[in-house]
Amino acid sequence: MKKILKNWLVIPLLAILAACGGGGGGNSSSTGGGTTTPTLVSIAVTASPNTTLAIGTQVTLKAIGTYSDNSSAALTTPTWTAKNGSSILTLFSTGAVTGKAVGTDTVTATQGGISGSITLTVTAPWTNVAAGGNQTLARKADGTLFGWGSNIKGQLGDSTTTDRNTPTQVSGNSTLWKSISVGDQFTVAIRSDGSLWAWGYNQNGQLGDGTTTDRPIPTRIGSATDWVAVSAGKAHTLAVNKTGVLFAWGRNFNGQLGDGTNADKLVPTKQATGVWQKVAAGGNHSLAIRTDGTLWAWGGNTNGQLGNGGVVDQTKPVQIGTLTWVQVSAGASHSVAIRADGSLFAWGSNSNGQVGNNGTLNVTAPAQITSDTNWATVVAGYQHTVGLRTDGTLWVWGSNSDGQLGNGTLQDVAAPIQIGTASWTIISAGGAHTMGVQTDGTLWGWGRNIEGELGNNTNSSVSLPITVQ
Repeated sequence: MKKILKNWLVIPLLAILAACGGGGGGNSSSTGGGTTTPTLVSIAVTASPNTTLAIGTQVTLKAIGTYSDNSSAALTTPTWTAKNGSSILTLFSTGAVTGKAVGTDTVTATQGGISGSITLTVTAPWTNVAAGGNQTLARKADGTLFGWGSNIKGQLGDSTTTDRNTPTQVSGNSTLWKSISVGDQFTVAIRSDGSLWAWGYNQNGQLGDGTTTDRPIPTRIGSATDWVAVSAGKAHTLAVNKTGVLFAWGRNFNGQLGDGTNADKLVPTKQATGVWQKVAAGGNHSLAIRTDGTLWAWGGNTNGQLGNGGVVDQTKPVQIGTLTWVQVSAGASHSVAIRADGSLFAWGSNSNGQVGNNGTLNVTAPAQITSDTNWATVVAGYQHTVGLRTDGTLWVWGSNSDGQLGNGTLQDVAAPIQIGTASWTIISAGGAHTMGVQTDGTLWGWGRNIEGELGNNTNSSVSLPITVQ
């Protein structure tokens, strides 16, 4: 009886042990019914916002691991290395990368013997930009010049008439470009050696090469090497040499050349007396500041854009008031200027609020815009205006049909409004688009983009600032 009871107790105990896996020396392998820890099999590296960065700017790298069970996850502790060491990039353990020198480098993330790489390109920062019509030209710190947007008349200077929606280097690969100005469908520029160059549309002789033939590549204008300032209007050009002599050429139907006639000029022609320092060519009018700070205007005046209180064209320069001015810009038919005390004034056509006085009636004499005295730069587009204050903040007003104000809407604005909080150093306004350079050397654009004038590899207009590589 004792033996039978003993066996009766052992049999259930063995069954319990078997059910629990006990007594069998079980393990965690997949063949024993357990799970296997997935192993890392590959790494993909991504860059945000993109794989191209300017010197001094930063991108963030992320390493994404793929595992043996087909799952993926961000790696938190990969080891980062750059193929060229620290010569092109400054690489941080967090995956942050700062551009150091122009060039291309490969960055690799490694973990557990598995690696993944990405190629980054470092470019020179943008130092100048000029928007005009439906195209943009911009200069990099290394002196190279790039263009994008409409190219129907060869105004991008790349030897073709093909529109471009990404920055395309101007023919000749020169590194001597210093200043640029873009008209309606043509471009003028000064090199560091003081020589003057022009290309694009030339129907009225606005290139200044003595012909009316369009030029799809930079063409030197004359042999002088003392040019210091140049401005391109709709179809005329103004320029100043180092001795302060003012020259003008191109269309003159409204007297915008200031020589007392209405005859076009095909080469740079000395205009007006006085010693000049700054010029601004508009749709069919001209503005200029002499070395004594006085402001002068001439040309078309239908909308009061000369600021002399009338609406009659002037074929010779007329002085505007007696104040001292430091900066001036001419739009299609409105004008803006900054006085020596940092106050801002505007006048002329105001149908879209481009004067900025919170109205839409034309203004025939300089009207102060805001009571502030911290304006540093102001530029006039076709029917919109953009300004920078001394703190680097960006302000806009006027037409917004294509989002050229950058405030996320398509509604016109009749008084200055601030756009974001970024710090800007350079701004330029075209027909219906706006370009700007921030303090870190990055280039931004917004507004019309049908011809690719924003340079972001699309042809879609945008109403908020986007970066250009």
